[in-house]
Amino acid sequence: MIRDFVDRESELRLLEEEWEKPGGRMIILYGRRRIGKTRLIGEFIRDKPGVLYFAEDTSPSLQMRQLQAACAAFLNDSLMASLEIGSWEQLFTYLAKHPPDSRGYLVIDEFTYLAKNDPSILSALQKTWDTDLAGSPWCILLCGSMLGLMSDLALSSTSPIYGRRTRDMLLEALQFSDARQFLSVPPIDALKIYLSIGGVPEYLLKAGDYETFSDFTTREFFNRYGYFYREPYFILSQEFRELKMYQSILQAIAYGNTSPAPIAQFCGLDSRHLYPYLESMIRLGIIERELPVLVNTRKGVYRIKDRLFNFWYNFVFPKRQSIELNQVSIPAEDYDHYFGPQFEVFVRSEVIPKLFPEYTIGRWWYGEEEIDIVGYDDRSGTILFGECKWSVLTRNESQKILASLKTKSSHVRHSRYTEEKFLLVARKIEGKEALRKEGYVLLDLDDIL
Repeated sequence: MIRDFVDRESELRLLEEEWEKPGGRMIILYGRRRIGKTRLIGEFIRDKPGVLYFAEDTSPSLQMRQLQAACAAFLNDSLMASLEIGSWEQLFTYLAKHPPDSRGYLVIDEFTYLAKNDPSILSALQKTWDTDLAGSPWCILLCGSMLGLMSDLALSSTSPIYGRRTRDMLLEALQFSDARQFLSVPPIDALKIYLSIGGVPEYLLKAGDYETFSDFTTREFFNRYGYFYREPYFILSQEFRELKMYQSILQAIAYGNTSPAPIAQFCGLDSRHLYPYLESMIRLGIIERELPVLVNTRKGVYRIKDRLFNFWYNFVFPKRQSIELNQVSIPAEDYDHYFGPQFEVFVRSEVIPKLFPEYTIGRWWYGEEEIDIVGYDDRSGTILFGECKWSVLTRNESQKILASLKTKSSHVRHSRYTEEKFLLVARKIEGKEALRKEGYVLLDLDDIL
């Protein structure tokens, strides 16, 4: 199993830039659980002097003493170790008045535990930053996984430390090109795993123990002791109190209810009361609201953005009783039905932007008509229309799909784009070279993987 440090070059570069700048630095690093924040911090602080402190969900006084002891050990300061420090302001003031001789880091991992249990730590940081810390050699890095709390406590304009941070960084999931380095399965299985759990490094490490997609899901999803059997529930319980309502909304979307009225009806909720729940999950990256490109409308649809949540609410949540009885079985056609839309999103977000980096890319729909991929480039006046199929296509089937695509493209208002391109992406396309000679853009998994 690969345990090398994968990707994150741009994040490391930003952290190094902060380290090299003069004066105090305050960096906010946040992201969902298991996304690799602690590993990134470890790479950043390697061979640098400083204090790495892992906060816990315990009393403020205990946390204060533990952080005090860690700082005293780093500074080799026996006086600090013996002091009776009774507030965060006292602790940060001492660190500001007695800084290291040269640049040193103070990293507080899971900072949200401290701020949640004692919000005074925020105003203490603000006060000492404004008076002394900003001009000190301390490089302070506050890291957190509870995204809602992290946003409210450290990034909101109402937070005492808002405007004091010198850099904030949301650590996101790896793309497939990097995620597949964790996996030793066949390429098609690697893509299936990625479309099921996304690019979260800790999840990929777990999947790296298996030789096939089927073995992985059977053991870790469809087993009452599996690693992922309760993972989404645990994430939701960290972020939200009304778990039943959030679970109902996610279940509604997984069942194909994508607009507010059907979602609210499924949940037995007045649609006016639905939006705060939706906005909270959008903010955490669990769901997203999608609008059609080149259509003047504000009526969007909602989809589950987080791949783990999407897979879990499609396959695990409705089959929990069967899983408990060890009687679960997933037909191949159910997987194909699921992977079709996921493959489309993957192609639209990770494949097409690399082929056409100057294009604005999205999905188009109007009435009953829908096109999987529409991309346009204002500078060249070019527009791209594309379809995605999670299937093996003969040359004749491909020609029919492309002909239908041309017909549908006539419904798109694109008079300012004078050059048209037509794209087809599938698992396998027979005779693709001949179709390419006709001017079409064709891609299958052999090209992508």
